Amino acid sequence: MWIEKLADGVLELETPIGPRYLQPNLAQRAYLMWTFRNFFSLPQQVLRPRERRLVDRLWSENKFVSLSTVGAPDRPVIGRIERRRTPAQAQVLPIRKPVSCAEPAVAEQSREAASA
Repeated sequence: MWIEKLADGVLELETPIGPRYLQPNLAQRAYLMWTFRNFFSLPQQVLRPRERRLVDRLWSENKFVSLSTVGAPDRPVIGRIERRRTPAQAQVLPIRKPVSCAEPAVAEQSREAASA
C-alpha cells in the first residue's frame, strides 16, 4: 500500500465546501508519507512550519486533482488535513478613535492659529 501512495498518492484537505485533493511531486509525497506515518488525519495546528508551507505552496499553485472521475481508479490518499482555511484571509479592524489626552493640545493649537 505504501508503494501506491508513494507512486501516485494525493493529500486530502477538509474545506467548508467538502474535501479537496492536492497532487504533490515524488519528494513531497515521501515527506508527507513520513508526516502521516502514524496518523491518517491531522489537524493543521499540529503541523510543523515546513509542513504548513508545503501545503500552502501546493494550495497556491493550484495542484488540485479530482477523484470523482467516472471510470478512473481511486488514487491512494496519503493523509488528511483537518479544517484547512484559505491561505490569505484579510481581517477588517474597526476605526480607532483618537485618545482623549490629545484633544487639549489640538484645542490650544487652534486657539493660537486663530489669534495669529
